[in-house]
Amino acid sequence: MDNFYRLLENKANRIVTLLLNSKPELAGAHEEKVRATAKETDLRYLDWVDSRRALVDKLSGGRIGYIHLPDPANEGNQELFKYFYPQVDKDALIIDDRYNGGGFIPDRMIELLDRPILNYWVRRGEKPSQTPAYANAGPKVMLINGFSSSGGDALPYYFRERGIGKLIGTRTWGGLIGISGNPSLMGGGGISAPQFRFLDTHGMWAVEGTGVSPDIEVVDRPDLVAAGHDPSLEMGVKVLMDELAKNPPKKVTVPPAPVIP
Repeated sequence: MDNFYRLLENKANRIVTLLLNSKPELAGAHEEKVRATAKETDLRYLDWVDSRRALVDKLSGGRIGYIHLPDPANEGNQELFKYFYPQVDKDALIIDDRYNGGGFIPDRMIELLDRPILNYWVRRGEKPSQTPAYANAGPKVMLINGFSSSGGDALPYYFRERGIGKLIGTRTWGGLIGISGNPSLMGGGGISAPQFRFLDTHGMWAVEGTGVSPDIEVVDRPDLVAAGHDPSLEMGVKVLMDELAKNPPKKVTVPPAPVIP
């Protein structure tokens, strides 16, 4: 076949039998049944995220965790909970807000990223455990670009307001007007009219039309990306590694047990 995808035409969501072999021969081949997918978007997205995480792990020697948030709605919260907890013990975290399509207000997401450690518990013969059990007190940065929109604008705004860390990349889209409760039309169409707008705590209109600017501007140049680089992410690793060198993570020192007279 000049293009094996032709064999998959009209096979979406159907069980397809593949004949597999390490060489182009029928002898020694075996069958595998798979369900064909209608599009590769999700697979390509997962591959991109996994490759970003692997790059961060390689550049930092395993010290920095990586989480991409595609939106502040269902998928974004799923990704945050899926990857925050297993990486909570990392020395630092990169939160990737690039290509964040918006959807909801990310206040709960910021609360999790900004969760403070309140105390420790000491058990005999064990390392101290913290409360909350899942909180990361290390330095953090957030990556942003012009495709970070709506709730993707709000997320870096809140990140900066809480003083969690630096924003790296390019200015966000600047579309933070909410749409809610617009009725559908009988013909199947709809009307999209803004219902509410962003006002900061100083009583000033903000973000809408201007976006959120980075603390460190980095352009993800297409030629560098095509060559396998990720300039914003690489800068994020550098910033965090420099911070870790200046302020190494502090380990909890358990004092001698109190002596009761």
